[in-house]
Amino acid sequence: MNTVLALPRMVARRLEGRPHLRKIAENTSWFFVERILRMLVGLFVGSWVARYLGPEQFGAYSYVLSFVALFGAIATLGLDSLVIRDILNDPSRGNEILGTAFFLKLGGGLLMFVAALGTSVFLDAGDATTLWLVGIVAGGSIFQAFDVIGFLFRSQVQVQYALYGKIVALSVITIIKVLLISVHAPLYAFALAGAAEIMLGAVGLCIAYRVNGHSIRSWRWSPACARGLLHDSWPLIFSGLTIMVYMRIDQVMLRDMVGPSALGVYAVAVQLAEVWYVIPMAIVSSVLPSIIEAKARSEVLFYARLQKLYRLVALLGYLVAIPTTFVAGNVVTLLYGDAFSAAGPMLALLVWAGIFTNLGVARSSFLTTMNWAKVGLLTTLAGGVINVGLNLILIPKYHGMGAVIASLAAYSFQAYFSCFFCNDLRKTGMMLSKALVFPNPFEKGLDHREAVNATQ
Repeated sequence: MNTVLALPRMVARRLEGRPHLRKIAENTSWFFVERILRMLVGLFVGSWVARYLGPEQFGAYSYVLSFVALFGAIATLGLDSLVIRDILNDPSRGNEILGTAFFLKLGGGLLMFVAALGTSVFLDAGDATTLWLVGIVAGGSIFQAFDVIGFLFRSQVQVQYALYGKIVALSVITIIKVLLISVHAPLYAFALAGAAEIMLGAVGLCIAYRVNGHSIRSWRWSPACARGLLHDSWPLIFSGLTIMVYMRIDQVMLRDMVGPSALGVYAVAVQLAEVWYVIPMAIVSSVLPSIIEAKARSEVLFYARLQKLYRLVALLGYLVAIPTTFVAGNVVTLLYGDAFSAAGPMLALLVWAGIFTNLGVARSSFLTTMNWAKVGLLTTLAGGVINVGLNLILIPKYHGMGAVIASLAAYSFQAYFSCFFCNDLRKTGMMLSKALVFPNPFEKGLDHREAVNATQ
């Protein structure tokens, strides 16, 4: 107990006299507040919604979310990290970069809406419910264009201003979902609630931007800036499309090959396995400016920070995977009920994919800093091919468990094993190996020696 109580004091001493590190720690804590809140809502309210809808309707809704997600990269255009990078490199062009990125993302959102709905009309022409759900979910995604405001706050390590509105929006919509369950609302009402959360979050970002002395009216469109962003982002767009294929195509294929009820059960395993992903994503999003800064200062510092990051996310992966393996069945039954009990064995295996997902998220900070988006595209393309191929073979025979095996193989190859097939990533592969074998980010001095070796 004394050790636990001493941790805050120890952290405070480490941060004393180090304002930049203190700012990063505060930034990370805000990310954690929002992400952990979202994780808790996903665990408890999400499971309540699934119980209410039942395997078949929950499977239908999960199919729509996965189907729209396949087109998500068209809306984001891979601009998130690039906008942060460019603002950090040239703060004087902030209004130009934000304005250009906003209109690019707005156009991408509209294009994504048309592409998703048009494809659904072709594939599900006789299913009016699916078409309406796709239209609602895809329509809400258009408002993600306002996320560029959050990129500015992240570049300034002031992420709390970007998260105030999102936390309020999440809280309001969570209450609404509970009310929807209590009044026995239909399925499309929950889709509308999800879209409304994105819209409320956009309003919150605009308010925070204004309160901090900025004005959207100052944004400027720049054709030259647009060309520069798209030149760097096109590999990220295709990489994002590929990532969504190998992360979500299994759910689309499972519904088409087996049925919505089987997908509903599998989606519960996916929901529980992925609910923890918000933590490494929060860490990586928060430390990205620090990684970029380290590259400009010193190669040794750059690799030292990367190694610590890899070890930290690997440790988090093990801390989730090991206990979940033993309690998966009980957790599924407790949260979702007996109707979803078959998701227990799926979760026990699928949770191990989280370790590789964590490493892949952390590795993305290296690829972004090096501007090696094309390398990332190749690895995700390979992962997508593996996932689709294995799903075609395994789903007809093993149903949901076949999709689990395919996902585990695809995630591990994309994030880790692919490094040893690419000359530019072999050093990264060795660093990831050390993180997997020795996931201790706190040992003093060890990372510095390894970083020196990595630069030689």
